[in-house]
Amino acid sequence: MAIDLYGNYAELRASEREGIDYRIVFLDRHSPVTVIAPHGGLIEPPTSRLAVAIAADEYNAYRFEGLRAGREHHELHITSLSFDEPIGCGLIAKSDIVIALHGRRDRKEPKSVWIGGLDGELRDEIALNLERAGFQAATTGHEFPALDLANICNRGRRKKGVQLELPRSLRDMLSRDTEIFGRFTNAMRAGIADAVRATRASPDADAQRNLTRSRKA
Repeated sequence: MAIDLYGNYAELRASEREGIDYRIVFLDRHSPVTVIAPHGGLIEPPTSRLAVAIAADEYNAYRFEGLRAGREHHELHITSLSFDEPIGCGLIAKSDIVIALHGRRDRKEPKSVWIGGLDGELRDEIALNLERAGFQAATTGHEFPALDLANICNRGRRKKGVQLELPRSLRDMLSRDTEIFGRFTNAMRAGIADAVRATRASPDADAQRNLTRSRKA
């Protein structure tokens, strides 16, 4: 795999032209959920389309998109541990649930979505919903566990999120087939909706401690 040209957004911005080589697109709906495609557009297609469809008119969406056809994947790729574009990072920092969509090479598993991240409950819920919809999903034993706190998916308010790595063959199918694309996005939205309900039903530890202190006062 080729090494990324840029170690962070400042380096990329100094050499690339916004609006010509890349663009940043985001929708802040003041939702607790943000769906991101940090390697969107022509970098890892169709992660941008997936992010928009999963967010629909309900969740926040963020895409960092490569715009020029024919460029090598690594030329506008900033790894998840180093991704620091300010708009995206700001949106993520105020989100409770973060889902990051990525593309990968098939690596002998052309149909399996590799799911990682520190939000184990949401990770497993998404995997279950994808499998129910007829897709293959693996949550352990793959190359992208996304367990580092510095990973962009884990930088939300709860310091845990979910990362999906979609193989090229599956991404090609999603790009071509609207039925498969719709089935995938519906399964993702079902998994996220379950997590949102669980989060609302269970206040976080800090809020619970504050409530206990106020009752004792």
